[in-house]
Parts: sequence; structure tokens; C-alpha cells
Amino acid sequence: MYPPNFEYYAPTTLDEAIGLLDQHQGEAKVLAGGQSLIGMMKLRLAQPAALVDINRIPDLSYVREDASALAIGALTRTAELGRSDVIRARYAILADAGREIADPTVRNWGTVGGNLSHGDPGNDLPACMLALNAEYVAQGPKGRRTIPARKFYQDSFVTALGPSEVLVEARVPRAGPGSGSAYSKMERKVGDYATAAVGVRLAVAKSGAIEGAGIGLTNVGPTAIYAAAASDFLNGKTGSAADLEKAGELAASASAPVADNRGPVEFKRDMVRVWTRRTVAHAIARAKGGA
Repeated sequence: MYPPNFEYYAPTTLDEAIGLLDQHQGEAKVLAGGQSLIGMMKLRLAQPAALVDINRIPDLSYVREDASALAIGALTRTAELGRSDVIRARYAILADAGREIADPTVRNWGTVGGNLSHGDPGNDLPACMLALNAEYVAQGPKGRRTIPARKFYQDSFVTALGPSEVLVEARVPRAGPGSGSAYSKMERKVGDYATAAVGVRLAVAKSGAIEGAGIGLTNVGPTAIYAAAASDFLNGKTGSAADLEKAGELAASASAPVADNRGPVEFKRDMVRVWTRRTVAHAIARAKGGA
């Protein structure tokens, strides 16, 4: 199947792109990597009147860390998450997720900004950003604003991004001493959407207590899910087997899966429990200096 006719624009500045989006009043879509959007258009699940291709806009592809945050530009290809030294060393959850996204072609074309702003509950990076307590920087006709990731996802393919706004950057609080993170994904085959996936970020204090825990869930609800009760429970705990099991149970309770060809509801909830337990253990090991 082929998409209906649409207008195509290739702006060279962010202001030009925003102007085009504003001109079309919600009938245009931003084209970055196109790995999700083009497929939906071919199936006529999305029928935008215009595409605004932002790939010619300079300075939107970068990974850099300053004293307060890790900043990732919207046009950074997802493959770069696994190649960046700073991400592999200090934000391993993103490197883990980057390796799990689809296949090499999708990873080399797909962008961080597209993965985050598409609003697909099966995309891998949103749960990571929830766990990391990230913020998104959006730019529109009225300038820039910052949106917490935990307030960004409203429903399947529905986000807090306005129709004339472009997500230009994701900002993650700088990882401090004793930080560890991990992302684990259960899938039917390599390259598939997750049956269930879990992202965890935490720190282990010198006392051995867990601090600043965050847990995000992929593809077990209408949006990526922040498992608040499970995250809060871990703070102050030592990561014992009982702690891990309880965190898994609380994360499973936060999930809201539906039955489909990846499994029934009960199975998916139990996979959230199991993979939360494993992923928290992996994050703790990393926080203590393990691989």
C-alpha cells in the first residue's frame, strides 16, 4: 500500500521548520529518521498533509555531558547510544536500549528525538528516560520549554508536544558517584517489539543503601510507564533477594498490558515481575563496579 499524496518540505533552520508546522495547524508531521512514521504512512495509519524533514537542520545531533546533565540532540541516531564512551561508561541503560532497538538499519537511521516523541508504547527509549528522570526540550512558535519525561506521555501516540513544536533535546541528570543503570528486554525474536522490557536507574551509597531509584516499563500499557511505587520502595533498601522480589511485584502491579500475539495479560505481568528483579540486580552490580 502507498500513502496518500502529501507535501514535502526540507527546511534548513529550526525556525523555518516550526513555521511550517505552525502553518499547517496540526496537519504536518516532523520527519527525522522516519523508521516509524513512514511505515505507518504506507499502511495509511498516519495520513499527514505534509512532512517537514528536519535532517538538514544543523547542530541537532550530539551527545555531551556538562556539570549538571547529559544532553542528547534530537537528530542523534540511536546507534550512537551504543558507541558513545560517556553513555557506555555512565548511562549504560541507554547503551543497553540502543542495542535492543530493531535492527542495524533502523538504529542507523532512527533518531533519539523520533523514538522519544512518537509516543509508541513499544519504543525502547521512553521507559529509559522515565527511569532516568529526564527532561525534554521542545521548541515552538513561543520559544523553548522543558517538559519532564514523566509528564510527557499521555496516551498511545499522544504526547505533551504541541502541533507546532519540535523536540530538540533530551536532558538526563548527571550520573553521580555509585550510579548504575540497565535495560532488559524480553522479545519473541531479535528486532521485535518487547513483550515486556524494564529500565532501571539507581545509586548505591557507601552504606550500601539504594538511592534515587527509577524504574520504567516498555510495552505493557498504553504508554511507557513509570513504576513509582516500585521505585520508591527500593530507596533505602539494600537490594536483598526479598527487596528485588517486592520491587518486581510492585512494578507488575503498575503495568497494564493487553493480551495479543505476544502473550496473555497474566504472562506479561509476570514477565514484568521477573525482568524487574533481574534488571534491578544488574543495575546494582553496575553501581558497585560490576560489568
